[in-house]
Amino acid sequence: MEVKSFRKAGHFPSLVSAFLYFDVSFMIWVMCGALSLYITKDFGLTASQKALMVAIPTLGGAFFRIPMGILADRIGSKKAGMIGMVLTYIPLLWGWLGGTTLNQIHMLGFLLGIAGASFAVSLSLASRWYPPQYQGLAMGIAGAGNSGTALATFFGPQLAAAYGWHNVFGMALLPLTIVMVTYLIMAKDSPNQPEPKKFSDYLQMLKYGDTWWFCFFYSITFGGFVGFASYLSIFLFDQYGETAVPGGITKVQVGYLVTLTVIAGSFVRPIGGYIADKIGGMRFLLVLFGFISVLLYFLSSLPSLGLATALFVLTMICLGMGNGSIFQIVPQRFPKEIGVVTGIVGAAGGLGGFALPFLLGYIREMTGTFSTGFIVIGSIVAVATFLFYSRSISWRRSWATAETGVNY
Repeated sequence: MEVKSFRKAGHFPSLVSAFLYFDVSFMIWVMCGALSLYITKDFGLTASQKALMVAIPTLGGAFFRIPMGILADRIGSKKAGMIGMVLTYIPLLWGWLGGTTLNQIHMLGFLLGIAGASFAVSLSLASRWYPPQYQGLAMGIAGAGNSGTALATFFGPQLAAAYGWHNVFGMALLPLTIVMVTYLIMAKDSPNQPEPKKFSDYLQMLKYGDTWWFCFFYSITFGGFVGFASYLSIFLFDQYGETAVPGGITKVQVGYLVTLTVIAGSFVRPIGGYIADKIGGMRFLLVLFGFISVLLYFLSSLPSLGLATALFVLTMICLGMGNGSIFQIVPQRFPKEIGVVTGIVGAAGGLGGFALPFLLGYIREMTGTFSTGFIVIGSIVAVATFLFYSRSISWRRSWATAETGVNY
């Protein structure tokens, strides 16, 4: 595939806009996780309370993604994106000027989910501009905006150590404003924008079994990615930090390690979409699910910091490529309803991102170790692998065709 032909196939400025919107929104969405070691210190939280605090923004993202997907279908992705960015100012101002109680942190964290809802808008903006043979790559490039997580985990701890975590929320207003202006200038809705439907029509998507299956599988890949991105700081510091073991890593060093894993998972998303375009999303996802399960079982042994970091990097790579692969398949199954389906499936991904840290934190508090939690999550992925294999056989016999590239 030539780069020139890909660029001519769609509207590249809109694709860039989708990436930037997604990128800055993800940076903001995971700020509670990136700043968790500083926020939790102020409030003296237990293991389960820490997990809940970093998980609530992903729950908010799950809640807001469906209405944002509907909004993108009804008024266009450009207007929906502008609305999302304006509303994101609210939790950032609250975190900067308020956030003095745990309840406030929970509430502003839930509102940070508005930024997480950018997923339903940015991917629909990108998808509608590109034909089926480029869907995996286009969606992967736009979806690589989850690299914004790396910006939060890298700069967040350093800025919090220097200026306090409240001020980091205020500093995030600057990149948000820059991206909002850029988006306003560059983004353009595709002429393939579908006609607005009745709200009841969107609910009809829930009657399709494939919608629910996509939700489940995406809760594994995307839920795993955002869940680990949010909770990994807590895990690494509690397991390998300076307060846990002699000579352990500092909070800022934890941020560096989390950034490494997030970058690994973020920028491979387009690669995952590209490979899915070439060899088929179903075949590729089956392999990825299997690898993820095995890697989580290895992590349950709680190995040395170096080996654990390497295993997390590989896990996030698989999760990132899995995200790109799933959204190589979804537009082929629901080409006319991509906005609302993206919202529904994305919401499920957010729920997965909420469940993962909550499970790890709760099980750690109950058992006193992270090991059991990784075994439980690895087993869930193992079950998902067998279920995906079963569904892929059914899909090949029904809606998948050779032209879509998903029936391999």
